[in-house]
Amino acid sequence: MRNDRQHCEMGDTMDLNTLKLARKSMAFVLAGGRGSRLHELTDRRGQAGMFFAGKSRIIDFPLSNAVNSGIRRIGVATQYKAHSLIRHLQRGWSFFRAERNESLDILPASQQMNDENWYKGTADAVMQNAGIIRSYDAEYIIILAGDHIYKQDYSMMIAQHVSSGADVTVGCIEVPRMEASGFGVMKVDTGDRILDFIEKPTNPPAMPGHPDRALASMGIYVFRTGYLLSRLEELATESGYGHDFGRDVIPGIVAHGTAVAHPFSRSCIRSSAEVRAYWRDVGTVDAFWQANIDLTDFEPELDIYDRAWPIWTYSELMPPAKFIHNEDGRRGQAISSMVSGGCIISGSSLERCLLFTGVRTHSYSQLEGVVAMPHVVINRNARIKNAVIDRGVVIPDGLVIGEDPVLDAKRFRRSDNGICLITQPMIDKLGK
Repeated sequence: MRNDRQHCEMGDTMDLNTLKLARKSMAFVLAGGRGSRLHELTDRRGQAGMFFAGKSRIIDFPLSNAVNSGIRRIGVATQYKAHSLIRHLQRGWSFFRAERNESLDILPASQQMNDENWYKGTADAVMQNAGIIRSYDAEYIIILAGDHIYKQDYSMMIAQHVSSGADVTVGCIEVPRMEASGFGVMKVDTGDRILDFIEKPTNPPAMPGHPDRALASMGIYVFRTGYLLSRLEELATESGYGHDFGRDVIPGIVAHGTAVAHPFSRSCIRSSAEVRAYWRDVGTVDAFWQANIDLTDFEPELDIYDRAWPIWTYSELMPPAKFIHNEDGRRGQAISSMVSGGCIISGSSLERCLLFTGVRTHSYSQLEGVVAMPHVVINRNARIKNAVIDRGVVIPDGLVIGEDPVLDAKRFRRSDNGICLITQPMIDKLGK
């Protein structure tokens, strides 16, 4: 597998001026949301802190994009049940050096000095940290959602913003028009200027020349820092202001200023192993399961082995994975699966599974299509198919999941696509 980096539509070489713009910029990552569509998976952690790809967290992707793009000043706004996320950031992202003008600041809502501590929206999260943002002395600011999976060179987007003279540049992806109603959707002209920005429209506007496609917002925005903070201060005095970028800030700039779209295809990163640009919202159980299981494919759409664009994370000190027993019916084996460090596959069979750190599977158990979070234990004779198992769950001897849809729906949370979400409280109820 080659590891050469490719921009989807641009050249491979990062222009020196583009790199300089990145060094004049800061990234502000919005990582405070719960992600309620993930149900019990986010009972103990926010969506940005969710585990992904065997050893990473979802937030590692936007943070790695920022670092790989040349941005070295980053703020992360946290809110909902942030301890797990904050601990991950402290352990895995502490390599920034102040003497090199680098920093990563964690900005919990509950520590801000105002009458109402919680962030009231995405724009309010920026506004409450205006003093900290000014202290970075960054000429440009890129606002990032902390809960999507993708690889992108933000310096290309910042360069377009500067060259266009726009008040805001909005990152966007092409989606089928009738699937765009869950996004903020842009109507643009042939020069990328945004003519209208509509949150979750029932009839999304089509792209110029592409009646079946629409431009959906990625939740990524580039501003001049001074302009953004001044604009937020102005909006805060207006009645009916809702404190959100998609509903309040961006539509106002579209109507009274200059807003420009930046298609993801211009700055996405893919290795030679990736056929097309990759972007995923993993905010549902089905989407989360699918994106993880897809990584077990022979040629997955997302190349996490790309050493030219590494996904930085916190790596626990764990021994290698181990497979033991070699008897008929009791053979430790994994087919088309990803098995992380610290796992012991003891006389059990895995097919198309993704196991996070420290998972233990015991003799005669059979797993197919299972995403198991860290330190899950699968006891003997269990059979599990198409499931997401939360961190630390202990599956009892002989439990069968994924073969009886009616029974599964009574005991666990079963999605419309037949994926079972399993937590320890659900397991505990089985014996009552």
